[in-house]
Amino acid sequence: MTTKAHTTNFIKNRIDADVAAGKNGGQVVTRFPPEPNGYLHIGHAKSICLNFTTAVDYSGVCHLRMDDTNPLNEKDEYIDAIQRDVQWLGFEWGKHVYFASDYYQQLYDIAVHLIKEGKAFVCSLSADQMRETRGTLTEPGTPSPDRDRSVEDNLDFFARMRADEFEEGQYILRAKIDMAAPNMNLRDPALYRIRKVSHHRTGDAWCIYPMYDYAHALSDAIEGITHSLCTLEFQDHRPLYDWIVEHSGLSAKPQQIEFSRLNLNYTITSKRKLKQLVDSGAVSGWNDPRMPTISGVRRRGYPAKAIRSFCEHIGVSKQDSIIDFSILENHVRDVLNVEALRRMAVLDPIKVIITNYPEDETNTLSVPNHPQDEIQGRRDLTFSRELYIDREDFSDDPPPKYMRLTPEKEVRLMNAYAIKVVEVIKDADGQVQTLHCTYDADTLGGQKPKDGRKIKGVIHWVSAYDAVDAEVRVYERLFNVENPASLDDFMEGLNPDALRVISHAKVEPAVASADAGQAFQFNRIGYFCTDSEEHQADKPVFNRIVSLKEGW
Repeated sequence: MTTKAHTTNFIKNRIDADVAAGKNGGQVVTRFPPEPNGYLHIGHAKSICLNFTTAVDYSGVCHLRMDDTNPLNEKDEYIDAIQRDVQWLGFEWGKHVYFASDYYQQLYDIAVHLIKEGKAFVCSLSADQMRETRGTLTEPGTPSPDRDRSVEDNLDFFARMRADEFEEGQYILRAKIDMAAPNMNLRDPALYRIRKVSHHRTGDAWCIYPMYDYAHALSDAIEGITHSLCTLEFQDHRPLYDWIVEHSGLSAKPQQIEFSRLNLNYTITSKRKLKQLVDSGAVSGWNDPRMPTISGVRRRGYPAKAIRSFCEHIGVSKQDSIIDFSILENHVRDVLNVEALRRMAVLDPIKVIITNYPEDETNTLSVPNHPQDEIQGRRDLTFSRELYIDREDFSDDPPPKYMRLTPEKEVRLMNAYAIKVVEVIKDADGQVQTLHCTYDADTLGGQKPKDGRKIKGVIHWVSAYDAVDAEVRVYERLFNVENPASLDDFMEGLNPDALRVISHAKVEPAVASADAGQAFQFNRIGYFCTDSEEHQADKPVFNRIVSLKEGW
């Protein structure tokens, strides 16, 4: 019935009961049904993981369906991005990829069936008039003057809508349910509207398009979906979903089950607002590494495994809550700590000259790619007379407990030798430019000094002999307010320091030549990846994925 990896939650308890009762012949068919009007965001990842893993747990199938009912905002670009994102997360749909537009004729025929059954009518009220007559939570709505139009006239008007005889907004097809229903969604909702826009798949074949609630419910039924798993905002739409399916004449009866959506603090997950960020130029595009889109976090360097682990960790509930972003980052760290190769990088370089090292010599050091995993192998690292260290790893006026290089305190160069300062060279402004140091040749790879002295500090470095200039982009959270959606203008919550570009970093050759999108730990600094869009071996570009420790 289920796999050994079966995780219990209220949804799977419901499905267990259905399977045990023989409902749907014991089959489980789920679906992930995005609207192709933007790129998927991190909130969608929870739904993707839930729908696909639920199908796997019950040896069922999960459909990928584009609910493409609004051609005004839909693009093939979004469809391609959605498919790419789902696959990157680790899920496959096989032959089960569908479009609501596949069913346009069938949806139209069902609308005709509803008219013939006296369950739908053509209405001439404008959108504003419909809102005015809808009523309130405490007062019933006012029936449309067209509500009692004859079946014959409704069929005629609907056919003429289809034949492009009317203007946009002139007529609309509405369900005839109950204008006094406590649930506002049942107060004669719209089923079809006139929209004279070319569709990305059907072209100009249609000038009327089904409303989302109508097409979504019927697409589930047409495809034989058994369990329609969706987020809580659709809970009030469930009675309409059930009504549409019940009166459609279709035999399948999918069951809608709602769960809480994924909400992260310091984040926006509204596709409309994300599009506003893109269109305004506040970010470079949908895949900007600051964006909470799946393509954005992929370019940032988040592993798909970490997203899946995070979604499993937060679980499935009926209670909306806001998850701290640091929890997601911790899952990213957990994966990268195991999988990311270690490399040397110096973000703010100071030149170090080893005065007692021969000018014309280099030493090739064999160092591990991962300190806890010998299977990851080793690499060669060049040691030379001239090196670079990070500016913050030297101080001529150190604070208490400073464990790095000072004029009085020597340190170890990671995987190399111990060094000590003999002269500090500064510019006219007092800024340190170069350190003249000496090295202890007997301390290679952490060997203890022969005189027994203790050396506590360890710093990273790169050789000036073969260091590669690199651009490093340090990303912070996109918003500096915990709930940007609560602002009158969410754009006012943008963090002006969400991106800091370091143009003068130095990295070792082994990381500069890496493939685009590969993740590393820069020793003692954080986790970084080569940028999937702009990285080149001769002009490397790195994105910071996450710091080594939680920094918020």
